[in-house]
Amino acid sequence: MNGPKHDGSDAIDFHHPYQPYQIQKDLMRTIYNCIEHGNVGIFESPTGTGKSLSVLCGSLTWLRNHKTAQFSQATAVAGADDEPEWMREHARSERRDAILRHRADLESKLQAVREKERRLREATKVSSPRRKRAKLDHPTEKVDEDAAYLLDDYASDGEQDLASGRPQRNDGLSDETKRLLRSIGLGQADEVSEDAEIEDELKIFICSRTHSQLSQLVGELRRIRLPSAFPVRSSESAEDEYPIEGVKQLSLGSRKNLCINNKVRNLGSVTRINERCLELQESKTPQDRRCGYLPSKENQTAALDFKYYALARVRDIEDLSVLGTKIGVCPYYATRPVIRPAELVTLPYPLLLQKSAREALDISVKDHVVIIDEAHNLMDAILGIHTTEITLAQLLLGRAQLMTYLQKFRNRLAGKNRVYVTQTVRLLDSIKAFLEAKQNRQDKVSGGIVQSGELLAGKGVDQINLYQMVEYLQTSKLARKVHGYVVHKEQEATTKPVQSLTTQSPETAPVLNHFQSFIMTLMNPAKEGRFFWSSDTTANGCKLKYLLLDPSEHFKDIVSDARSVILVGGTMSPMNDYRTQLFPFVAEEKLTTLSCGHVIPQSNLFVSPLPLGANGQNLDFTFSSRNSNALLRDLGYTIVRLVKLIPDGVVLFFPSYSYLDQVLKLWRQAESQQVQPIAALLEREKKVFIDSQAVDTELLLQQYSAAIMDETAGTKGAVLMSVIGGKLSEGINFSDRLGRCVMVVGLPYPNPNSQEWKAKMEYVEEKAMNEAQAAGKSYARGSASRDFADNVCMRAVNQAIGRAVRHKDDWAGILLLDQRYCQKKIQDKLPKWMTASSGSGQGQRRAFAEVEREMRKFYTSKLIVT
Repeated sequence: MNGPKHDGSDAIDFHHPYQPYQIQKDLMRTIYNCIEHGNVGIFESPTGTGKSLSVLCGSLTWLRNHKTAQFSQATAVAGADDEPEWMREHARSERRDAILRHRADLESKLQAVREKERRLREATKVSSPRRKRAKLDHPTEKVDEDAAYLLDDYASDGEQDLASGRPQRNDGLSDETKRLLRSIGLGQADEVSEDAEIEDELKIFICSRTHSQLSQLVGELRRIRLPSAFPVRSSESAEDEYPIEGVKQLSLGSRKNLCINNKVRNLGSVTRINERCLELQESKTPQDRRCGYLPSKENQTAALDFKYYALARVRDIEDLSVLGTKIGVCPYYATRPVIRPAELVTLPYPLLLQKSAREALDISVKDHVVIIDEAHNLMDAILGIHTTEITLAQLLLGRAQLMTYLQKFRNRLAGKNRVYVTQTVRLLDSIKAFLEAKQNRQDKVSGGIVQSGELLAGKGVDQINLYQMVEYLQTSKLARKVHGYVVHKEQEATTKPVQSLTTQSPETAPVLNHFQSFIMTLMNPAKEGRFFWSSDTTANGCKLKYLLLDPSEHFKDIVSDARSVILVGGTMSPMNDYRTQLFPFVAEEKLTTLSCGHVIPQSNLFVSPLPLGANGQNLDFTFSSRNSNALLRDLGYTIVRLVKLIPDGVVLFFPSYSYLDQVLKLWRQAESQQVQPIAALLEREKKVFIDSQAVDTELLLQQYSAAIMDETAGTKGAVLMSVIGGKLSEGINFSDRLGRCVMVVGLPYPNPNSQEWKAKMEYVEEKAMNEAQAAGKSYARGSASRDFADNVCMRAVNQAIGRAVRHKDDWAGILLLDQRYCQKKIQDKLPKWMTASSGSGQGQRRAFAEVEREMRKFYTSKLIVT
């Protein structure tokens, strides 16, 4: 194969496995140029347009081309200028051969693994290597069982390791496990080990929200065949050849997805699995109870083999789990040394967005490329990761557990342990006292904003260094020690009537972990977040919540370190929020945006706002008007009229579950004895299914699909009523007959009276005003918060209506039932491929009869063609 082209992006072969559409070419070219120039990209490509393949082809082609260019530069100059040309040519040749030998060695190892796997598949006999059981270093002895829960001596303030001068790292590994990792070449990058000699390949990190989405992306990667970045010169030809070379890809995941120890994996929740895994690594855990899959001297060969097996072919999380089981080594830990030589790393949101998770996995994005798929969730994901809450019930339980622990070990704690445990009690008491005071209030105030100083008003709390305390809690693992001891004592006393000091089963996460997570938020700058308290009528009592208001600060490290950061999704509109909320520190000229069209013809989509109901009511679902009975009845009659025109499946989205309940309650009531309830009229046209927070989503979708596909049913298809932002509004595929029309009732603005929303609006306003003043510009007060509210609302709407058209041959109608959808500022926030379709009305306020007539024409034409 000939070498890659470098004469401009228009001439580049992107190695797309099919003949790409023009919009796919545009997306690949824009991604390539964005990475080449080190820009931040925000790209929108509708579902069904081959987005994943385009992202992979565009980014991987850049990667291979860039490596080829680097190789050429590295071998172009060698030797001093005053040396003879033949000596410089010899030096260039030596350097070239050294690089290619290094690459050929790795490729030969990977090819050997591929060949071995091929022979095994052909023989259809794949036997699992026998894993030796861990031998006990010494006979089991009777020990002091309580000593396992005693805190280790804590000699430093946790600011640095005095012996090495390096910052301490809380990576979830015991010291003994770290020593074992280093002994077999699987140590951390900052340790002296064989792995430190491995070159950190220039790579692309691709993350998405769920493992299923990443698995789909891995499936697309298997279709792509790329030439190597490094040349091979055959004996028959003096010219370089670039043979096809597999992408060295690695899938990273959590312990929940990669654990192969059945006793741990079957615990279910992520927190419980993490806690048990760490517990099994403790030096005080008896040898015969530790996890035998952890890297050790007995399985060091298997652990090193895992690296080459993982890179030999494209594998998803499930493949790595199977591989680890066959080889007999933990894939969660064995994947760590594979990160450095990998070209493409796929991982879920939390492993990239949390700094502590990146440090634990030894992930550095410095000078690498970061691509975030399904990025419409990105801001919410960052806010969710850094938002935390704690209840009064948890504080009371945590304190009771801590005092039980102290009663046993108080006299055995010394030095720093005694100091920090005492400080933990003081801080816990201070926060508990605040919530108890709020719970005992006589007024009817149910919540409000809290200043961090109010939580730190307890006796002696002003003397506490929060940074050192958090470091202590992480290093000492106080929460797990306390929880373990309490569970141990309760198990001993199971036959005695004692009051339980655990909230759930013995496997539940330590309650003090909630306290530890919450106090970390007290160290955050006051400007980027707010504390709230709220009353709770349940047994939990009052609760405190920290809400992050500014996601940009927690994303800035990634953007600053990476060569390029790219956000891509099916519905990214409106895009200006990403500029202001995520990238306020990025210069305008370093931002690249692209909103792709759709592969479907415009005639396959009917999009229209509907400002008037069938009976002439203004469809005004603003917060102050949406409860009108006349409005809700006209809405019902309007929907009944419209579904008569629509074949197969119709999906209705409402602003909230409570509003959907209110609408259904009215629709089930008859206006008079002579008129049937609206719900009954709708049931005559199509079978009705209703989503709720308690319903089994999978079963509901199966029943809805079956009703549509049942040709013998008396009704013509089905109606599915759901909620914007609910379980059915994103990630669900209503293609073809399942979604011939999507209707959205109202605009789902957040509750304007909630304390959290008010705080967010105030923050957006303050930030916009400060930026305008710094730039010497005038600012219209309220404009930034109004625009932000519109963006939040329309991003949710765009996700919901994006459920309909899912591939190039699909067709559907989209109706937006609210007069506000006729406003230009709202229509401008719809994806461009939607507003360009037939029936959009371009902001015109059209009567119901006109929209009904256009809809009838659209569906009639589609049914005739079908």
